[in-house]
Amino acid sequence: MTTTSATPQETTRKTARAIIWNYLSFGLGKGLVFLSTAILARLLTTRDFGLVAFAMLVVSYLSVLKDLGLGAALIQQRENVEESADTVFTLNLLLGAALTLLAIALAPLAANYFHNPEVAPLLRVLSFTFVLNAFGSIHIVRLQRQLAFNRKIIPDFGRSLAKGAAAIGLALAGLGARSLVLGQLAGVVTAVILAWIVYPWRPRLRIHRQLARRLLQFGTALLAVNVLDAIISNADYLIVGRTLGTEALGVYTLAYRLPELLVLNLLWVVGAAIFPAYATIQNQPDLLRQGFLTTVRYLEMVSVPLCLGLFVVADPLVRVAFGEQWLAAIPVVRILALFVLVRSIGSNVGDIYKATGRPDILVKLGVISVLPLLLALWYGSRFGLIGVATGHLVVAAGRTWLRLEIATRLIHVRWRDIARQLQPSFTSGLGLLALALPAVSLTQQLAPLWRLILITAAGAAGYLTILWFLERDQLRQAARLIGKR
Repeated sequence: MTTTSATPQETTRKTARAIIWNYLSFGLGKGLVFLSTAILARLLTTRDFGLVAFAMLVVSYLSVLKDLGLGAALIQQRENVEESADTVFTLNLLLGAALTLLAIALAPLAANYFHNPEVAPLLRVLSFTFVLNAFGSIHIVRLQRQLAFNRKIIPDFGRSLAKGAAAIGLALAGLGARSLVLGQLAGVVTAVILAWIVYPWRPRLRIHRQLARRLLQFGTALLAVNVLDAIISNADYLIVGRTLGTEALGVYTLAYRLPELLVLNLLWVVGAAIFPAYATIQNQPDLLRQGFLTTVRYLEMVSVPLCLGLFVVADPLVRVAFGEQWLAAIPVVRILALFVLVRSIGSNVGDIYKATGRPDILVKLGVISVLPLLLALWYGSRFGLIGVATGHLVVAAGRTWLRLEIATRLIHVRWRDIARQLQPSFTSGLGLLALALPAVSLTQQLAPLWRLILITAAGAAGYLTILWFLERDQLRQAARLIGKR
């Protein structure tokens, strides 16, 4: 199988549609997650969320080993795709079974570390997600590789629906923290079944040794990236749980859920579509560079209003969505919204490094970032959850600057080119703040729901008015490009 050169218009149109379908998939799925979380926040306690967060933390760290980077290697692979897919599927099953057994064995140690014996049984049940996920993960990878996100939406949505429905039903039955864990399993099983239906590929249980070595060579570098990313992504949960306790971890988990649902998942969605798209043009540096700049521009058009809006409406949003018992999460949500905004800038440059076979750059960036982050979070924990969130924000600023500085050298973009892509969204963000902040003061006496609606409407009006004035032609062109057949 040979790689054909794609024209910029074909690549952009196909990638844009993939991003839209993937975001629709995530939007529907995460909308269900948000709704179910809002319901569960009223049925369960901060302690219940904290207990499950302990178990999920162990699963998250072990998850970096779940495919050894082989899924990304399969996406990047241009030859012997069927044989490679069979090999990766077989290796994934073996890894999934091994990780399930490892998590079961680690359950007592995790309970001792977190000083809570209730963590062990929850972790044992969650451990089965590894082996269950392995049955459908390569089906999902192959859909990603083909940019077939219009079909991928079905298992994604099914997972969220089954997970939320099961968790809520079990919480109503009085199962407490166990309802969240069993909901996870229900979601995984549903997603696997639907993945086999929408992508009816029947893998063979075989391992081609030569292909396995080649795939593992690429995947090993990504494994290092994933290990470092797991440390960076979960260090805050580890430090909060260890130093501030179960209830504080429950509050932090829910506070983090809002920027995660609104923005961090957006970054994941874009990356999931951009990486395979970049892989198809990995030998066209000019097109890659233009793709990076274009993605920065349009990604920030969405990220900026979401982050600034979340910062402004944190108070009424938490009250409406989760209830009065979660008010401690409000200042944490505000700081995390700014952290996610900083993190979003240029986040897609890592997908270029992976697509061009240079994941080692991401490894080096991760190594440089780990120690400063751990120190910032540990020191910040002295000041409670606000200190932890602030530590995240400070380190994210430095890490974003470093990522962009490397990009200017390796893919030959200039700082002024990046600034030019950011200017429309951040200028429009000032319009959002100019109308939303007065609305915060003027609606103080209203019910939280009305405050949320009015502040959101004011901010949206300010943002969209300026964005349309600045980017009218570009937005029309993007709409025509996406809609053109």
